[in-house]
Amino acid sequence: MLIDRWLRNIRKKTNLRNVAHQIYFTTVSQSRKPTLFSDLEVPDTLDGRFDLVILHISLVLRRLRSSGESGKQLSDALFTVMFDDLDQTIREMGVGDIRVGKKVKAMARAFYGRCLAYDSALDSNDNEALEKALCKNIYGLNTVTSPKSGILSHYVKDVVIKLDTQKDQDLLEGRIKFPQIDLN
Repeated sequence: MLIDRWLRNIRKKTNLRNVAHQIYFTTVSQSRKPTLFSDLEVPDTLDGRFDLVILHISLVLRRLRSSGESGKQLSDALFTVMFDDLDQTIREMGVGDIRVGKKVKAMARAFYGRCLAYDSALDSNDNEALEKALCKNIYGLNTVTSPKSGILSHYVKDVVIKLDTQKDQDLLEGRIKFPQIDLN
């Protein structure tokens, strides 16, 4: 009946949000691995951490796009969870309510720009474009490469392969695995 359908819909949305939270926290945990900062020399700053979260989330969203309608719904939920967390973080840093919206909009623009750069480089299998995007976005450099960008680029491709080999059902249930970071 109508109430049963309504309750099922609420449960489904709640479950989807719980799965999105699980994926988000696993992804943030991966993006905060100390070796990314110490060995790959990503700046351990607010911007550096933001850029690593965006990089990892963009790779997860890229994988979820191939998981049909359920993947799209989970992608939308993951995006919402991420920006809710960013909003909360900005507020905790003491940014006033009036400025929060502007900050979140700027972060959304940065997110979409980075996703586009990473997707374009990965779709065309263009190693130089990927390294350039990583140098610009992760290292804040306008040069073509940095000493560590090649290793980071290789790691990004390892993440794509690892995510692509995981079953849709595992991802849709929040079971996501990332590869070890290979420094060679």
